[in-house]
Formats: sequence, C-alpha cells, structure tokens
Amino acid sequence: MKSFLKNVLANIVAIVLLFVVFFFFFIMMLVFSAMGNDKSVVIKKNSILTINLKTNIIDSPTEEQVGLFNINNQNKNILLYDALEAINKAKTDDNIKGISIETDNLNAGVTQIDDLRNAIEDFKKSGKFVYAYGNAVSQSAYYLGSVADQYYLNPSGMIELKGLATEVTFFKDFADKYGIGIEVIRHGKFKSAVEPFLRNDISPENKEQLSTLLNDLWKNTSAKMAGSRKIDSTQFKTVVDSLYGMIPELGIQYKLADKLIQKTQYDEIIKAKLSLKEKEKLNKISLANYISSYSDDDKSGEKVAVLYASGSINNGDGYNDINSEKYIKYIKDLQDDDKVKAVVFRINSPGGSANASDEILFELQQLKKKKPLVVSFGDYAASGGYYIAMAADKIYSEPNTLTGSIGVFGVIPYYKDIANKNGIRSDIVATNANSQYYSALNGVSPYGVSLITRSVEGTYKRFVHFVTQNRKQTFEQIDSVGGGRVWSGTRAKQIGLVDELGTLNDAVKFAAQKAGLKSYNVASYPKKMSPFEQIFQDLNEDGISARIIKNKIGKANYEILQQITDKKLKSEVKMEMPYQIKIE
Repeated sequence: MKSFLKNVLANIVAIVLLFVVFFFFFIMMLVFSAMGNDKSVVIKKNSILTINLKTNIIDSPTEEQVGLFNINNQNKNILLYDALEAINKAKTDDNIKGISIETDNLNAGVTQIDDLRNAIEDFKKSGKFVYAYGNAVSQSAYYLGSVADQYYLNPSGMIELKGLATEVTFFKDFADKYGIGIEVIRHGKFKSAVEPFLRNDISPENKEQLSTLLNDLWKNTSAKMAGSRKIDSTQFKTVVDSLYGMIPELGIQYKLADKLIQKTQYDEIIKAKLSLKEKEKLNKISLANYISSYSDDDKSGEKVAVLYASGSINNGDGYNDINSEKYIKYIKDLQDDDKVKAVVFRINSPGGSANASDEILFELQQLKKKKPLVVSFGDYAASGGYYIAMAADKIYSEPNTLTGSIGVFGVIPYYKDIANKNGIRSDIVATNANSQYYSALNGVSPYGVSLITRSVEGTYKRFVHFVTQNRKQTFEQIDSVGGGRVWSGTRAKQIGLVDELGTLNDAVKFAAQKAGLKSYNVASYPKKMSPFEQIFQDLNEDGISARIIKNKIGKANYEILQQITDKKLKSEVKMEMPYQIKIE
C-alpha cells in the first residue's frame, strides 16, 4: 500500500513539475518575443508598403486575441485607425515608393475595406504606384485589391466575384417536432431576430428589408470595383452573374485582372518599377512593421480619445465585447481625464441587452455635459448599438454601415411538451400569485406574457424617445423608420438617423475642431491587454472552455450557442440585430 501511495505521489509531483517547467518556458518565450518586438524598425529607401496575408484589420483593441490560446497565431492585428494613418503617412514618406496588396482572404469588415480603399485612392494622388497580386481571391480581398493600378493573378488562380446573398435558417418545425415551446414578444414588424422561431419562411417585411439592404451595399461596392477596373456597369453585372472570375482566362478577358503571372514574376515587375538591379533585394515592409517604425512618437499633450465599442452589449465586466460595468468605468475615466479634450465613440455592434445599453447611454450623456462627444459607426450600429449613440453631438456613419434596427424583443424557451413525452412533469408550490410566472417546464403564465409585453413596449417607447431627442424628430417620424428595420448608412443619412457619411478619421477631426484643438494626439481606449494579462484571463475555467468551443465551431456559431446557454443573456429584453452581412 505504501509503495502504491509513493507511486501516486511521485506521479502527481512529476505532473506538477512538468506544468511548472512548461509554464516557465512559455513565459520566457513571451518575454523574448516582447523584447524582439521592441526593436526599432528602420525604413530603407525604395521600400514597398505591403498589405499581406498576415494583416488582420480590427476595429477595436478588444478584438485582439493573444495569450495562451493564440500563441501560434502569427497574424498581426492592426487597428483600422492605425492602418489608415500608416497609408496617409506613406503618401509623403520618400522611402515608401508604392503599395503592394497581396492578400487572398482579408480579415476586415466592409466599412473597414471602404476606408482602406479610400485611403489608398488618396495615396495614389501622390503619383506613387499601387499593385496587387492574388491566388484564390475572396470577394472581400478583391474589393480592396481592385483599387490597384495593376492587378495580377496566378495562372491557376481565381477571383470569387459573386455578389451578395443571405440565407436565413428557421427552427419552428424543429422546435415543434421535439416539443420545445418558444414564447416570443417583440415590437416592430421588421424585428426579424425572432422570425426563425415563429415561421418556416422569410416574412414579406424581412424579405423587403433584406433585399433593400443587400442591394444598397452591393450598389456601393460593385460601383467602386467596376469604376476602378474601368468596366461598364452592365458588363460588370454579367461578369458577376456568370462567375467569370472563377476562370483565370475569363478574368483577364473581362478585365478583372491584367495579367496571369507567378508570384516571383510579380516581384520582378515591382523591382523593375523601382529600377533595382537583378541582385538587389526587394524591400517590402508590412503595415504592422511600418506602424512600429513611428508609433513610439511623443503622445503627451492634449488628446482626442477614441473609445472603441465592438461586439455584443452585455451586463458584466468582461474585456471582450461591450460589457456595461467595464464601459461605465472607461467612460468615467475619460470624463475625469483633463488631458482628454474630446471623445469619439466608435461603435461596431449589432446590439444586445437593453438594460446594459441603457446604462452605457446614461454615462455617455454625463460625459457629453463636460466634453464634446462624437460617434463614428463601423460595420454595425444596430438596435442597442444604435441606442448607445443617442448621446452624441454628431453621428458619422459609413455608407455601408448596417444602421438602425430600432426595435425590442424577448425570446423565452420552455420544454413542456418534450418533458411530458418523456414522462417528466412538475408541480409548483408558491407564496404569491406569480412567484413562478416562468418555468422551463411550463413556460410563461398568461399574466407573465402580458407583463413582459408591457416591458417590451415600454423599452421601445424609451428607445424612440432618446432617438427623437437626438435626431430632433417626432415620435411618429422615428416610429415610421423604426419597427426593427435595418438601413444602410446611405439610407440612414437620407432619413435622418445619422448626421454625416464619413470615416473614423472624419469624426476625430470634427471632435478636435469642436474642442477647439489645433494640435492634439489621438489615444485609443480601452488599452490593449498585455500578453500576461490575457494569459491569466484565459486560465479561468469559463474562459478555457469558451475558447476551446469557439475555436472548434467558429465565432458565429459560438455566438448562437451563447444565446441559448449563457445565463446572463437569457430572460431579458433585447435590443439586437438578427444577422450579420459580410462581403466574402
């Protein structure tokens, strides 16, 4: 018996020691990595700024993932604002002679690509060249790459140019088949987030808004691609409808690309453009390294703060997404920081908790009393994401921003039928008439339904009230464009839901002007977590399981699972958009 215990203890000690050694080497690896990243980057003459496969454009510091579960991720995460500033700086940098776009799949949203395209168009005014190369090119990557003076394609490559589509999945028959009851309460015929539980097909209202939205987005993006490639709009439609980009030779014939060449030949073309000798090395510098070459410049003095709010809106204090407790602290800190003279609130959110949205809006209203507050919309500013913008002095939207969705809903699942079919039932003993107004087995009581309906209607009226105040319109005017309907940024400007169509940079300039600043620095909030902070955040039980599941099933599927399983997200009134649209 003693021998057995000794063996067990020896194995336990060995495992602990192994873990300690592994953790030590892991920490040392991070330290050396950080030391390596501190090396200053020197920009040589005849350099080419390169947007490549390792470039991830993110909208917020909270989207950046390092830490324990992303140690092998070699992609560089770059804030959109930093990327735009880098391209603008390269325009007048004598050492940068051109831009090379070398990406087949671009990790960036549609409004982010719009901003990058606009920045590169402005870069071209300097007289410097922009070339692009692709292999198997996604639609989003081509949308960016088509801005180039010359587009080169691999002889066995393809361009997936196909237009936009959305596929809505319905669960009503599934729920009926397996005895799952779903109580749905909503305000707004366009609030289609709950449709999958109510119908087996798209409602006429949802089909109308989806069609309008997709056509608005495609009109903007297709016109830019056709214009850059000098293709007639009618012919461009034929090219897209026929998927000609999938065949390399047809891509050349219909002017989607200029020439079929290998990557080595592409590099030789750039060397010739720079008049480099055969043995001279082509010096390409990534966006991330270029930003590093000047990002340590002095950041003291008066500041315009950009507070990024990206993801779903929830109660709580987590770092990722928009968690109310955390954001209330950020907002109060900015309010009290004397060096911050104006704040730009960058929103990229489809919404979420009505309660959390209301808390954040209140704190922003207090901030506005002290300092100019300008809002900039990214890919999404819908439902709760639009609600929290209602404290702004001015709202900037991108043309392709999904905007509005002024509506409220609640979804309450219960499992009475499936439980009964399997011999499970329950009795209730309570002290008051509605102590058990909701039960997972018995659903919602009639009185509970009426009460939640009142809550949904009251929340909708409060939503519209704040919109009427900010947009200076009547309840009837806002209600007529509300009802849960989602608009493109272009249409949102036309109907008065936003003030201007413009970029994050435009919002920053206006905020500085409103604060009377002639010289200022731009500071990003929240601050990025260090690798060590992210490691310790990863090491809690919920964080580990969440990241493992998310890596296995993907972010989009994980968000659906989270809606069903997360206690914090259940049984509350929601302000949320039903879908996401990407140019893939």
